[in-house]
Amino acid sequence: MAAMGNRGTVTEAADFNAEADSQRLREAMKGAGTNEATIIEVLAHRTIAQRQKIKEAYKQMVGKDLADDLSSELSGNFRSVVLGLLMLAPVYDAYELRHAMKGAGTEEACLIDILASRSNSEIQIINEVYKKEYGKKLEDAVCGDTSGMFQRVLVSLLTAGRDEGSSVNESQAVLDAKDIYEAGEARWGTDEVKFLTVLCVRNRNHLLRVFEEYQRIAGRSIEDSIKREMSGCLEDVFLAIVKCMRSKPAFFAERLYKSMKGLGTTDSVLVRIMVSRAEIDMLDIKAQFQKMYGKTLYSFIKGDTSGDYRKILLELCGGE
Repeated sequence: MAAMGNRGTVTEAADFNAEADSQRLREAMKGAGTNEATIIEVLAHRTIAQRQKIKEAYKQMVGKDLADDLSSELSGNFRSVVLGLLMLAPVYDAYELRHAMKGAGTEEACLIDILASRSNSEIQIINEVYKKEYGKKLEDAVCGDTSGMFQRVLVSLLTAGRDEGSSVNESQAVLDAKDIYEAGEARWGTDEVKFLTVLCVRNRNHLLRVFEEYQRIAGRSIEDSIKREMSGCLEDVFLAIVKCMRSKPAFFAERLYKSMKGLGTTDSVLVRIMVSRAEIDMLDIKAQFQKMYGKTLYSFIKGDTSGDYRKILLELCGGE
């Protein structure tokens, strides 16, 4: 497994020994009570690749699945974080998507957070993993659980067909901006397909140029127009795409902020981002958070969570 990214707070543990780690985890779960501190110390300070080796060593040593043992020993949000850490990135994404659509109601925020922010290759692997783990196509699951234009945007993202080049076609960018303007602000009613075609297909550099041009002709940002023209999940998904194109760390910083600000915490969002970005760009997310909100992500998590759940999140956050 290649290294995930080089802007993570979780990095490879030096002098790594999978057997010793699995022995420590075994000891932590033996007898009455569980030693959560050991579980945090081991799992929050190993990379995903290292955790896979620990899982293998544990199975060899104990003849049982580490995730199953931890699952029966732990509970609540702390358990969700620990089990998430044990999964390969696309497996975790597929698992989150599956749970967002299981049972009554759909956690649309999960579908949006994942599908708007992952690269083509990441989405292709998530599609494969989902089919293998759950026996049906992710696209079919999404279509069974969503509807209308929101569904069409997600299906488009699932094709993993976005241009990932870096070239900007100047005349096309001007045309794209004009098309979106005429599909929204300049008419009665909104032609959302035009937004889909541009936002889900063009490459990042090209879109940044489109956003500039849009600002020039509309006199307001594309985000403002999306908020004025659309509502609900469709507004959310288009905004997420635009924000991810501008800056993924800023997108995740805002999602984290909103998950904790005000009354109550949206733990599903907090857990998902802390687990999935710890090895990719958590350093950048923290820097953006501080820049955007004048407080550290660490202080926010500390004030909003408690117990072992708080401890493991703070380790993943990696200090002030």
